[in-house]
Amino acid sequence: MSDGYAEAAEGPGLGVAVKDGKPPDETDNANYFCEYAYLYHQMDMLEDVHRTGSYFDAITRNRDSFKDKVVLDVGAGTCILSIFAAKAGAKQVFAVEATDMANRSRKIVEAQGLSHVIHVVQGTIETATLPCMVDVIISEWMGYFLLRESMLDSVLVARDRFLKPGGALFPSHATLFLAPVGPFKACREKQQTFDGERQHFEDFNGSMVQWYGTDFSCMREEFLAEQRMYYLQTGMFVNLSPKQLAGTASPVLEMDLLKITVEDLKAARPLSCAMRVTKDGHLDGFAGYFDVAFRGSPQNPVKQEVVLTTAPTTSTHTHWGQQLFGFFPALQVNRGDSLECKLVINRQKKNHRLLQLDACFSVVGPGDTQIREKREDSWNLD
Repeated sequence: MSDGYAEAAEGPGLGVAVKDGKPPDETDNANYFCEYAYLYHQMDMLEDVHRTGSYFDAITRNRDSFKDKVVLDVGAGTCILSIFAAKAGAKQVFAVEATDMANRSRKIVEAQGLSHVIHVVQGTIETATLPCMVDVIISEWMGYFLLRESMLDSVLVARDRFLKPGGALFPSHATLFLAPVGPFKACREKQQTFDGERQHFEDFNGSMVQWYGTDFSCMREEFLAEQRMYYLQTGMFVNLSPKQLAGTASPVLEMDLLKITVEDLKAARPLSCAMRVTKDGHLDGFAGYFDVAFRGSPQNPVKQEVVLTTAPTTSTHTHWGQQLFGFFPALQVNRGDSLECKLVINRQKKNHRLLQLDACFSVVGPGDTQIREKREDSWNLD
């Protein structure tokens, strides 16, 4: 395929040629795509039984949504979703994979005896060429806190380029939740470590003055700002249980993937929600997690809706876990309080696939309109 073209499997209404896309640019490949070319990373995701099982259920329990349909798999990886779709009766599946995992996925598809149905296309979805429009787009695009990695952009590009009117996306809807978190050891440890860095700098500067006659005290505030960002203003991966929450979760962002646009995602519009506190004490932070739902489209709804959740659980966790952002110092709350949040999710300037959260939290007592405590801060999600 030196010319970038390959023969497509024949079928009603299909063309005869598919054009591979261009590879990701070097910077984006180094920052994001490269790790997806490794089998160990693909295996880590495949072994997430909630993730893989939910997609399997959504596809195989809704065979009518795939039977005799043309399907596009965006970010196909090992082609596991393409294989599910083919086994559910799809007449043609285009599996688009930006990395060299495409070479391995061709072998996997061939080993399943599905090369006559699944056509692997290597390159970014933004530059790949398909011979026809598709009935269904499947993709596992979700990152930490739902939006990290910004892969949803590519799914929406695929939708606008290739999805037929009335076509369906799997998943079709996504919801981001926030929940208050009670006492949490890792938050206290981060505060202690940051406090220790204050003394670390004083010891460092004293040594530099004593032994080398050079005073670094002009760098004290910049050093502490660096350390604060690293220890106190960066989200952390956690696997929470429900009992570690100090209140009810609340949806802060709900998306219908047939309607939302890339411009909407980039606009960083203010979001808001209110969480009800159910325990007296203090809040060490707030957690973010997501659900995605497989509902099909209004014209082609599924027979059985499936929901993949990354909510705190006492059973097996997903590989996404939850993201925890600390309050330093902790917020004091009472049972029945409302924790009101105004949130802006920005893309980091240094890497658009990473996030920055700017938030304002207010504690309001039951029946009150007066704010008892207010906190504004920013956190990075690297």
